[in-house]
Amino acid sequence: MTVGIVGAGQLGRMLAVAGYSLGLDFLFLDPAADPPAAALAPHLRGPFDDRRLLAKLARRTEIITFDWENVSVAALRALAGRVRISPPLAALAASQDRVSEKRLFERLKIPTTRWRAVASLAQLQCAVRDIGLPGVLKTRRLGYDGKGQAVLKSQADLESAWLQLGAVPLLYEERIAFSHEVSIIGARSTRGEVAIYPLNGNVHSQGVLRVTRAPYGPLAWQQLAQRYLARVLAHFRYVGILAIEFFVDRGRLIANEMAPRVHNSGHWTIEGAVTSQFENHLRAILGLPLGATGARGHCAMINLIGAMPPLDELLAHKGLHVHDYAKAPRPGRKLGHCTLVERSRDDRDRRLRVLLATLAPNTRIP
Repeated sequence: MTVGIVGAGQLGRMLAVAGYSLGLDFLFLDPAADPPAAALAPHLRGPFDDRRLLAKLARRTEIITFDWENVSVAALRALAGRVRISPPLAALAASQDRVSEKRLFERLKIPTTRWRAVASLAQLQCAVRDIGLPGVLKTRRLGYDGKGQAVLKSQADLESAWLQLGAVPLLYEERIAFSHEVSIIGARSTRGEVAIYPLNGNVHSQGVLRVTRAPYGPLAWQQLAQRYLARVLAHFRYVGILAIEFFVDRGRLIANEMAPRVHNSGHWTIEGAVTSQFENHLRAILGLPLGATGARGHCAMINLIGAMPPLDELLAHKGLHVHDYAKAPRPGRKLGHCTLVERSRDDRDRRLRVLLATLAPNTRIP
């Protein structure tokens, strides 16, 4: 069976690695000349919304999925009736518009930030008056890894933020004074079977995920996050992996955003869980039984950003698992990650701090 994947980045690459042991083949569509996944499977080169190439992808595959959420929903909808597409396009569409996403959380009684849609400077001023400062002004679409955002701390910031971002529809939301950032990842299959991973504790820097630890936090956080995730999975009759990111504010989980795909904060599952998120995504969309999601120990993942450290230096750390995405170095770019699994939380955090001192010296874990 051949799985078509729109997007051939590192997430697509890791899906292919997981799928080969299941006897699957892959075909990718991506505009890049030499994306990470092209080293593992054939690659159709062209824009994500190229109707001709999408039709070709549909003809040559049994099912289509995607490795990031900023792909054309309209172009994928044009394939209806020709090939199965998972996760559902309704979930993909909701994740692409921050206003739709906020409304979804509110409809499902999942706590989220106070927010307003903003289409003019006057509306921004009204939103700031209603919600207060500090706050965050965000593009409604195409924002990821901290892009398309501006923090507003005082009235003096409004006009410059509007000039920076106001050419497109925006959303203004309160800035949460959170104590932790967490995410929950789970899978739902075509059979309706659900499997959820231990909660992830995340540390970001400049909008980019630097570190994830799992399992993380008290049982109450896990139970609450699972309950919220289950509501979204049921709402969409979802198929595949879904992630929801939360802020933790005085024990409350405040939903920030969702991702209808395999997720960076779940990379630890490759070595650290009984079944990786990548394998479970494929199992889910193909109607196979889902794999166990329990952690094999106390896990940590470090993103390698901007430049890859020498491989021999990384591998000198016993038990460290290294993933190189084969991407050209560039400031702020995710080039790889490494994972460790330890018997105890204290052992994990001690080793993690040693690694961060050289791999991400400005990153601190709570």
